[in-house]
Amino acid sequence: MNLRMNLAKAISSGARTAVWMAVAFTAAFVAGPRSVWAGDESTAVAMNYQSPYLKVELANNQPNFLTLAVDSLGNGRLGTNLVRQPPAPSQAFDVRWQGHTAEYRPAGAPLSTPPVWSFDFSERAMIIRSAYTPGETTSPLTVTFNPWASHATLLGLFNREESIRLPALLHFPDQGTFRITTEQGGSVALGYAAQRFSGHSDQDYVRVTFPAASAAEPVLEYALHVVDIYPGGANLAGDPRFDGFRRNFLNIFQLSARRRVLANNAASDPCAFTVYMYSAVARRSPPLAKGLTALDIVRQSLNRYLHGMKAYGIPGYNNDHQPYTFLDTYPSLVIAASDYVSGSNDMAWLKQNYPGLKSWAAKMIGQEDKNGLVSYPASGNSGSWPKKIVLRPANWWDTIGFGHEDAYSNALAYHALLGMAEMAGRLHRPQDVALYASNAQRIRSIYVKTFYDPATGVLAGWKSADGKLHDYYFTFVNGVAISYGLVPTGLANRIMDHLLAKMKAVGYTHFQYGLPGNLIPIRPADYVDHSAFAGYKRFQTYENGGATGDFAYFTLQALYKLGRRRQADAILFPMLRGFAEGGFQGKGPNGLTYDWKTWNGSARGYEGLLADNYLALLAVLDR
Repeated sequence: MNLRMNLAKAISSGARTAVWMAVAFTAAFVAGPRSVWAGDESTAVAMNYQSPYLKVELANNQPNFLTLAVDSLGNGRLGTNLVRQPPAPSQAFDVRWQGHTAEYRPAGAPLSTPPVWSFDFSERAMIIRSAYTPGETTSPLTVTFNPWASHATLLGLFNREESIRLPALLHFPDQGTFRITTEQGGSVALGYAAQRFSGHSDQDYVRVTFPAASAAEPVLEYALHVVDIYPGGANLAGDPRFDGFRRNFLNIFQLSARRRVLANNAASDPCAFTVYMYSAVARRSPPLAKGLTALDIVRQSLNRYLHGMKAYGIPGYNNDHQPYTFLDTYPSLVIAASDYVSGSNDMAWLKQNYPGLKSWAAKMIGQEDKNGLVSYPASGNSGSWPKKIVLRPANWWDTIGFGHEDAYSNALAYHALLGMAEMAGRLHRPQDVALYASNAQRIRSIYVKTFYDPATGVLAGWKSADGKLHDYYFTFVNGVAISYGLVPTGLANRIMDHLLAKMKAVGYTHFQYGLPGNLIPIRPADYVDHSAFAGYKRFQTYENGGATGDFAYFTLQALYKLGRRRQADAILFPMLRGFAEGGFQGKGPNGLTYDWKTWNGSARGYEGLLADNYLALLAVLDR
């Protein structure tokens, strides 16, 4: 009572008195009206809010967050602070915390003045408001997220570089998602920037900036609602085994702030040969917000590539010296376009961009050799890769010597050609349909004959120019070939028998970490990157048999397609536990990251988060 009387007396006399008061709220209980003034930076005022979905602590000296945590599933898993501490403010504020609302006014401004920024919290939402006062300059609200806590990304449509219009999603892998809307709609865009490899991990960031109100927009209100967006219906919602799926279904979508396309993560490289992974998930995603779908984001990336943007896998990206386009680049882009068209039925886009898609298909067909397979200029012969890297191999697995006739890229090319035939059919172009279908059939007719290794009973990774097969029990090669229908069912089952038997023989049972891409060591003569970090002469490290979620989807999809549900489930459910525990991102005690791991779970990656890991979540729907 004395505190309230003293506070009332101080306010009535016009003084600004700093008072410490811990005010916490939960969804079940909200305290009655209380006011706290904070004008003295030396005195702390706790301005907190917590519910099962949301945990917030606001700064007492400026409009910003000291703590922000979110759990989209409402399980109260709020132990990860997602924000970096804001820098010292450039101006002084008086802060009023009343009920579940915080108001920030310029120091000395009367209560009758609208707050320049205010925050209003409820169980699954927060409303952030900015009000314009003539004669006052209000800074925007810039929130800096710590990518080493969770690789935040802003998902939406770009106005320009580092600016995304609303509505949008602010997604935190392994944590949760805010859907951000405003009554002004697309006329308001949020700033979006990201940085990695700064030299100091505490300086890496993802930043989102909320513009302040202005004379043109006197009041801006941003609504941030906690959402969980996933397909599959109520049967998944009621089963805790699928919590990792529900919370992380969107994890594969990471928008590069600088490149304006889907990328490895918000601050990392875009790879043209992975766009088909994003489109596969986008086709099965529910709407993200009113007027925004995951396929819209895929279309945005495709448009950038159609206008000539380069990415890893295309010569000239980042001024690299890679002389050849990876064999999986054009198939990936064509598959993504086919997924977009079939998922959206956007015939206007298809008509407008069909010439560009035909150009991609022509370049892909132009890579075919006399056998009808797409072929890489590098021979792929053992011992042909020099110690100094002068070029990369044929596909995504860019430390392993895939060359000449590459089984993985040819499986993608086959699938892409079928997609081109389907799109040509939509436009009533029978000659194009015949061209693409016949080229697809040529690949299918020779695929198994070329890559099947009778010595092991599985498909080899590549056939080099000297006619030799290079077979390391590649899980992803065999999985993708079976998934895309290149292998007859009887042989497909025998291949999976051999592959699973080899997995058991080498002792790989750690499915919570994902799957190795290969089950036996890559010989040094077939390794491109001669560094220990990249796995050279170091089995279970990175692409040399390291455990990862990358491409595990194709093994799972193949097993489900063949009706081998028990064997697929034995891999999937441990992986889902790994996803639920956040086991595929973040930094380990050795300073490396968990996007790649040894078979005992030690971190061996470098991205921090590699979006490709989360394609495996699609297997829940194939189940």
